[in-house]
Amino acid sequence: MNTPAPITAPDTLPAPPLPAPDAHWALFLDVDGTLLDFQDDPAAVQVSEPLLTLLQGLHRMLGGAMALVSGRALDDLDALFARPWAMAGLHGLQLRHADGRRHDHPVDATAREQLVQRAASLAQQLDVQLEDKGAAIALHCRRMPQRFDAMREAAELLAQGTPGYELQAGNLVMEIKPAGMDKGKALRELMRQPPFAGRRPVYVGDDLTDEHAFDAAAREGGDGVLVGARRPTAARFTLPSTAAVQHWLLRVHDALMQGASPHVPAPDTEPAPSS
Repeated sequence: MNTPAPITAPDTLPAPPLPAPDAHWALFLDVDGTLLDFQDDPAAVQVSEPLLTLLQGLHRMLGGAMALVSGRALDDLDALFARPWAMAGLHGLQLRHADGRRHDHPVDATAREQLVQRAASLAQQLDVQLEDKGAAIALHCRRMPQRFDAMREAAELLAQGTPGYELQAGNLVMEIKPAGMDKGKALRELMRQPPFAGRRPVYVGDDLTDEHAFDAAAREGGDGVLVGARRPTAARFTLPSTAAVQHWLLRVHDALMQGASPHVPAPDTEPAPSS
């Protein structure tokens, strides 16, 4: 029987290693808070050309075994990155394989419409931001973090009153999405198909939504890399910031290209956020 990945104690996580020259990694990357810094408005996020070039290089070096795994919708990810990579959107409710095949979790249109109407009223009442993701909705309070507790309580009641939906907590966000899918299940689904099958998954993420994927990666013989200082976690390694993630990814690319030593830790380019 499979057992969950061990939950690590605070302040005991090392920096992640680099791949050996002949490593067969499959790289899974969260987006907001991992590759890109958070913005008050999710629509204000932009991808720099150097980061896009780095990701394209990693995708090529890994034979296509690189996927973005995000709470954003696939259309949003495509608009940001403009690349036909394997991707999991809406925490896996939308899934695109490396060969372009796409699967969307079925959604009850009536339940969704009722959810959106109730969430819009709630957002106006609490003065928080509503993000309609299509299959799911999210309530954000990045501009007013002091409203998070009230938003969380209201979102819990809203999710409980919407059959077939569940609550997913995140960093100053509460998301209500169709039940039965998470980032860990998305990782396992991608790992069943080429070019991911038979490789060692390495998942990099920052939020509570990524814990499912850390556990799934461990069950598949791989590792999780937590971005930030949040504890406890099922991840085995840590990086302090998005800047450190990009620096480490550059070194991963160089290691694959040049055969660098597989166990040289990436330096902490910034102190860990106080969170």
